[in-house]
Amino acid sequence: MNLSNYRFHLFAFLMLLLGGCTSKTTIVDRSKSAQEILGNPDYLAISYGGYRGKTREEQPTIGQLKNDLKIMHAMGIRILRTYNLQLDHAPNVLRAIRELKEEDTTFEMYVMLGAWIDCKNAWTDLEPDHSQESLENNESEIQRAVKYANEFPDIVKVIAVGNEAMVHWAASYFVHPSVILKYVKYLQELKNIGKLPADLWVTSSDNFASWGGGDAAYHNDSLVSLIHAVDYISVHTYPFHDTHYNKVFWEQDSIFSDTLSTHLQVLAAMERAANYAKGQYESVKNYMRSIGVDKPIHIGETGWASVSVGFYGHNGSFAADEYKQALYYEAMREWTKEENMSCFYFEAFDEPWKASHHAQNSENHFGLLTVDGKAKYVLWDLVDQGVFEGLGRNGQPITKTFDGDMDALMETVEAPKTKAYQ
Repeated sequence: MNLSNYRFHLFAFLMLLLGGCTSKTTIVDRSKSAQEILGNPDYLAISYGGYRGKTREEQPTIGQLKNDLKIMHAMGIRILRTYNLQLDHAPNVLRAIRELKEEDTTFEMYVMLGAWIDCKNAWTDLEPDHSQESLENNESEIQRAVKYANEFPDIVKVIAVGNEAMVHWAASYFVHPSVILKYVKYLQELKNIGKLPADLWVTSSDNFASWGGGDAAYHNDSLVSLIHAVDYISVHTYPFHDTHYNKVFWEQDSIFSDTLSTHLQVLAAMERAANYAKGQYESVKNYMRSIGVDKPIHIGETGWASVSVGFYGHNGSFAADEYKQALYYEAMREWTKEENMSCFYFEAFDEPWKASHHAQNSENHFGLLTVDGKAKYVLWDLVDQGVFEGLGRNGQPITKTFDGDMDALMETVEAPKTKAYQ
């Protein structure tokens, strides 16, 4: 394809020459393709950031990443999703996986490698220009994705061009679908000419609305072309956030809440939340088929926070707690397995850098484990089964939150509010 910048072609070509395909053919030979692992119930997927501090300048070491990888492997995770390549984190995850595979021939882990895409002036003091892209930064991300996909072909099985890069509420950085399309087509062409592994899949990971499942404002020719160009559609759905932004599915009628216990009210609410996510998936599938396309859809991101003192906690929708998180996780795993879909659940560990100004912000608490390695309620059974024996994080063994006291946990759980009728 034609790109506007000649340096992009030259640099990408040099990266290919320098990176090349690994000489460790025995490792490559026993790896599986994206088609084999995506939607495979034996290959659970998760989103992973190994950051332990309040800033991403505090990069996790290879040793810390290896500890995390062993914990996730014990949980049955076999596919990770990373988000950008400008920092050391994602490349070091690949190196850590390579080392573990060399140390233990039974260790198996694959990666959906994210390339971050921005509009012009994103994350600066200037007004974001959504009509143009941040060309130098975006090309650098794609160049790195090509390099690492060739350097680690036994591990990198998907390249995702952009993360929520097309959804309009991402006001700091969103771009037009034509930008994502340009890079997806470029990567597909590299596959066609043998400059990327032929079994590598290319997608973009974005909100359900960005894939045509929401407002018609997202429907345009570039989106149609993008859906044709990707190998599969990676959809984000967050009922958790919509317990505040779209309460209609969450809040309950008083006529029913008056007759049910708090526990039953919570169970009913979480069933509605899971159905809400399924509805967003169906809206994307229906749009895809309306334009004559039939290809796989996987859940690129969904999750439920366990703590919030803002929109989703005691001052808001009463959504955030470990019990609801566990119910949502189990519902999404069950549904996606039945539908032969992968679900890159968000996320493995809490990451305190996401809202470093406020420790109790929900963005810091989407992990299934805390920063110091405590297993939240969703993983208590695995602790009992001993799967984390000998494993730990930050020098601490994996233990249960609330010291395993179910009564103490349930004291934090509240039913959704009832609707306010006029």
